[in-house]
Amino acid sequence: MEKYKENIQAENPLGTAPVGGLIRKFAIPAIISMLVSAMYNIVDQIFIGQGVGMLGNAATNVAFPVTTIATAMALLLGIGGASNYNLEMGAGREKKASGIAGTALSSLAISGAVLCVIVVLFLKPLLTLFGATKDVMPYAVDYTGITALGLPFYILSVGGNHVVRADRSPTYSMACVTAGAVINTILDPLFIFGFGWGIKGAAWATVIGQVVSGILVVVYFWKFRKMYLEKSMLKPRLHYLKVITALGLASCINQIAMALVQIVLNNILRYYGAASIYGSDIPIACVGVISKVNQVFMAICIGISQGCQPIWGFNYGAEKYSRVRQTYRYSVTACTVIATGFFLCFQLFPHQIVGIFGTGSDLYFQFAERYLKIYMFMTFANGIQPMSSGFFTSIGKAKLGVVMSLTRQVIFLLPLIVIFPLFMGIDGVMYAGPIADAAAFALAIIFARRELMKMK
Repeated sequence: MEKYKENIQAENPLGTAPVGGLIRKFAIPAIISMLVSAMYNIVDQIFIGQGVGMLGNAATNVAFPVTTIATAMALLLGIGGASNYNLEMGAGREKKASGIAGTALSSLAISGAVLCVIVVLFLKPLLTLFGATKDVMPYAVDYTGITALGLPFYILSVGGNHVVRADRSPTYSMACVTAGAVINTILDPLFIFGFGWGIKGAAWATVIGQVVSGILVVVYFWKFRKMYLEKSMLKPRLHYLKVITALGLASCINQIAMALVQIVLNNILRYYGAASIYGSDIPIACVGVISKVNQVFMAICIGISQGCQPIWGFNYGAEKYSRVRQTYRYSVTACTVIATGFFLCFQLFPHQIVGIFGTGSDLYFQFAERYLKIYMFMTFANGIQPMSSGFFTSIGKAKLGVVMSLTRQVIFLLPLIVIFPLFMGIDGVMYAGPIADAAAFALAIIFARRELMKMK
């Protein structure tokens, strides 16, 4: 058995190839996948902003928690399954690794169907909870009611892609997401402007793209997989599900926290916006636009983290700790350089960035530009926290991963966006962001440094 374990470790390039080359090989497709995945919402936002207007942008913001919750379920099972798969393969336990992958895939399909039914049955109460105003509600119902139908395929695509990448097929993983996003981008202007469907057209374009991405994931595990996988392994097994959720919980909680913050934020903007010169609809629309802009930045950082996940997991399981440390150093450096570039763009070109997503009144641009510059002021340091969370999850430190996921969104940001507006009005929301970011950055550095020192 020990000899078999050594053979698996020796044959797998994750444990032998130069770290820099491995990061490029796995991170670049992961970044592209994350960017393309983010483009589903961003492309919708751009075309809706141009074709429907401010209320359409506000509607996609109100609908965004549904997407975030779906992503949370996908990452819980996808990252949890992929992380366990790489750890078990690194330890030489191939059959157990494949069983975990099978449980993850079938659970993704089941959870997507369940979420679709819940959203369709409780659509209006959910949208009211998410902050929809009277004027925004009709647009939000149209958009969310249709996109809910694509949730099973979306969850299978997002979660399944992590397992595809763990199976040493990062390029196919990228192709799955890219194909769906390209279709969505082509169909958006055709449905919105060509057919005159408005916001419903954007929703149908999104669903069709998600269906294509989900089907490509199924095709991979049916015909192209490298792992050993029997049909019997697709039956969900509770003991595998426990270890999957343990390592996927950090990423899941991070997304749930994002959804929770978005819901609270929308309601605070609705309340304090009504008492300001901006009204309720302008802040909700602006924050929706800026959250999509931030998605682009976060997609790159999370893509680097996801690309490093197989390298961290395999080498930690194989006890090659120097390679784990080296991978973390490289990834953090790359994230920091990219984050600094985004910081400069946000501070120097706020009007141009917001203008991509459609036109608006002078008050609309006034609020959006101030919000972007203030709320995103700590962007240069914001890549470290999601990077560290992914790192802890990949090496099996589930509790640390959960703590890292909770720091920015729940422990710091959520209380601040409730407390600051009591004294500063709607401006309090803007200043809560950079303070929460700074605190999360400091904690991430402390925990990551401590864990890396242990590996010496």
